[in-house]
Amino acid sequence: MTGRLDGKVAIVTGASSGNGRAIALRFAEEGAKVTVADIRQDPRLGGVPTHERIEADGGRAQFVETDVSSVEALRDAVDETVEAFGGLDVMVNNAGVERQLPIGEVSEEDYGWLMDINLKGVYFGCQVAIEAMRAQESGGTIVNMSSIGGIRGLENSSLYCTSKGGVTNLTRELAVEQGEHGIRVNALNPGFIETAMTMEDGETAEGILEQTPLGRSGQPEEVAEAALFLASEESSFVTGHNLVMDGGFTA
Repeated sequence: MTGRLDGKVAIVTGASSGNGRAIALRFAEEGAKVTVADIRQDPRLGGVPTHERIEADGGRAQFVETDVSSVEALRDAVDETVEAFGGLDVMVNNAGVERQLPIGEVSEEDYGWLMDINLKGVYFGCQVAIEAMRAQESGGTIVNMSSIGGIRGLENSSLYCTSKGGVTNLTRELAVEQGEHGIRVNALNPGFIETAMTMEDGETAEGILEQTPLGRSGQPEEVAEAALFLASEESSFVTGHNLVMDGGFTA
């Protein structure tokens, strides 16, 4: 049976854990060769590293240590992917962090740390991916990880919402700019997804779930299915879209 990403090459940033790990594993199941680009190799919750899990299941993958706040590191991840697998078809800019603080308590250091990862990392992740995709003249697909915080406010999250708002509109702009080159650019805007990072703040999680019509948190595997849709030819006429998946929270 043919996989939905057979013959495709993908990079997933932040793919050692959480949503990124689920996306990388799902892409590999559908036939993609995957670069796991992360600052750490081991999953937050322990277990087999993502690239080793893919290889054990018969897929092709590699780990490239990548600090997404460094443009040089992002470019190296793309170069190593092209060298190992022969090209780049899908870029998932998933790596991200969160810090909840009222604006009066946000320092310049807090701002720089979060924006370097959440916004700069996505911006230049798009740039280096677009360079590779345009060089091979076969187009490609970019999936950026935004958030419901990119389309509405969340309590004590001015830093996070600012970064994700930037990702949301960057996605729209690049779709307009790169369409003529056959490059589609979309984003995912998840609500509360149950990962090691999000579960660290149980009070916030409980508050969000109380306002979620479906009455539960999302799972990384559900995010992976949405990412697969945006990466595959099933969404061939979709670009510039921010796909909200939040159990109805923003409804």
